[in-house]
Amino acid sequence: MDAPAPTRMTGRSLAKASRRAALLDAAAQLFAERGYNGVSIEDLGSAAGVSGPAVYRHFSGKPAVLAALLAGVSQDLLEGGRAVVAESPSPEQALRGLIEFQVDFALRNANVIRVQDRDLSWLTAEDQETVRSLQRTYVEVWVDALAELAQGADRTHLRRKAHAAFGLINSTPHSTHRRRSSRDTAELRQLLEEMAWAALSVEA
Repeated sequence: MDAPAPTRMTGRSLAKASRRAALLDAAAQLFAERGYNGVSIEDLGSAAGVSGPAVYRHFSGKPAVLAALLAGVSQDLLEGGRAVVAESPSPEQALRGLIEFQVDFALRNANVIRVQDRDLSWLTAEDQETVRSLQRTYVEVWVDALAELAQGADRTHLRRKAHAAFGLINSTPHSTHRRRSSRDTAELRQLLEEMAWAALSVEA
């Protein structure tokens, strides 16, 4: 049986997807700067170059914007982490790849990390559970990788190590607020990767 042909996006659907992405980018920046309660639908529209009412063509309201932002990022992390492991030829390279992947995410998505830490509670209980479920599954990708390196280690212990590594890597947006040069970013990337690897690979 032939595989179904991929869906081809029209110019209109591409434009709609682009506007939706622009709104989420604007939301990440504004929510990080002002907090969820300090941003209106009109603010989001203005930052993305559309009118306030036009936002409702993409989202049912501000809570839906926050939910899409945090759930979307969590889904991307999970899919990306799984891809890293699947493409790694050895357990050590899988862990190194996960560290590099998480560091890259933290350096590119400082605004999202701030929003996650501060504004997750504004989501509905259902949306919070969606985000937390995706994040728990992502953590288990790391635990599985660590377990491959530390055969027989207690998974609860490995889970705590993974969370500690996330704390190290994701603390960057809270400790460095100025715009970094490409050289500063490269040095910080190397430092975070080395520190995370040193902390996680002890038992291996």
